[in-house]
Amino acid sequence: MTEGRAVEIKVLRYILEANDRAAAENRDNLTGAGVTAFNLIGGPGSGKTSLLERVVPQLRSGLRVGVLEGDIATSRDAERIATLDVPVVQLLTGGGCHLEATFIAKGLSELGLGRLDLVFIENVGNIACPAEFDLGEAAKVGVLSVAEGHDKPGKYPLLFHEISALVLGKIDLLPHVDFDMAAFERDFRGLNREAPLFPLSCRTGEGVPAFRGVARTSA
Repeated sequence: MTEGRAVEIKVLRYILEANDRAAAENRDNLTGAGVTAFNLIGGPGSGKTSLLERVVPQLRSGLRVGVLEGDIATSRDAERIATLDVPVVQLLTGGGCHLEATFIAKGLSELGLGRLDLVFIENVGNIACPAEFDLGEAAKVGVLSVAEGHDKPGKYPLLFHEISALVLGKIDLLPHVDFDMAAFERDFRGLNREAPLFPLSCRTGEGVPAFRGVARTSA
């Protein structure tokens, strides 16, 4: 039993170390090409793709934007992004709950870094596993909707500690859901005092310009 545990720990360490090496190479390549990459992390239905549909068309004015779409199956999200007339590559994990840096390296190669200023990586819908994996991005951006509940920072602390910014989406639903904003902000700020919070609604457009402005100035 002890030997079995040792093997499991060794394998996990190997996976993380291999990923970190690939992430460092991605970061060097992105920096060298002058490209900024944002890793969007959020659960299924949190609004990651809707956020991109809102901000990408306006960022295209002056910026060359590309998107890497991570999913377990189907190319449905990539098809939505393709209608925005930006380069997009679908990354399918075939069951994996997160993207890894080697996936990103292949996706960036397909996009062509010399043709881009800004890359959005839409990670697999999950707020646990993706937080553990560095992809070489400039920043992790959390995406949470008010429909998912105010308790998520307390239940999934690693993500909320690691992110450089947090989008709180679907605020148009606040009158219809049980979301305690004060409790949410208390838990979030207990984990992360620096990351800006962007309450917004992709349906109405409220709050979207603030996030779009930060994305533009960061690129």
